[in-house]
Amino acid sequence: MCGRFTRYLPWSEIHRLYRLTAPAEIGRNDTPRYNIAPTEEVPFVTAGENGGHKLRQGRWSLVPWWAKEMPKAVMFNARIETADTSGAFKDAFQSKRCLVPADGFYEWTIWPADKKFHPWHIFLPEHQPFSFAGLWAYNSKLEVTSCTIITGPASDPMNQIHERQPVILDQSAYEAWLDPGTSAEAAKQLVDLNLNGQLQFYQVSRDVNATVKDGKPNDSPHMIEPIALL
Repeated sequence: MCGRFTRYLPWSEIHRLYRLTAPAEIGRNDTPRYNIAPTEEVPFVTAGENGGHKLRQGRWSLVPWWAKEMPKAVMFNARIETADTSGAFKDAFQSKRCLVPADGFYEWTIWPADKKFHPWHIFLPEHQPFSFAGLWAYNSKLEVTSCTIITGPASDPMNQIHERQPVILDQSAYEAWLDPGTSAEAAKQLVDLNLNGQLQFYQVSRDVNATVKDGKPNDSPHMIEPIALL
């Protein structure tokens, strides 16, 4: 699964990954984030006009276009095995696929000594930026734009710490993934074009476990710093 992720990409990296064409999307830098949690606002990229890409902002946890009220279930992940048939995700999988910029994410294991959850920071070599495969929706009744991240069975090396992982698409798959004309069947095959086998990880502070501290977002650079193995 993917329950938290990090994003501290300079704007130059955003432009390297995507073809953003709107004037308002040039030269902007977002505040670095080190502990993004479900239901928070995140940027994501969709197909744009004239073959370009469009940067959108929305809630990380999908609100289907047909929902009449905010979902009680938190739908921040969509399983690739059922995303094309699930009632919550199938419409988005058909024509509203997106990319979610990131440069790391967290996963947890239960530590034998104290039976508590301990976080691992997971990233590509040299902490290079990447894109999660995602889905998005706009609900006009609730006026909510939202997205979710696709997950699949974990491969080596991620399967050493968890049975599932988010799909990190290879850049060669971006165009077809975003293209609404790509069929759901073809899109499902695109997840095989991924960078999941390149992932690295190390243990980080349990401070990551709390999203709020003293009434404020718990989001600071030390969260991605490695610690000695417990």
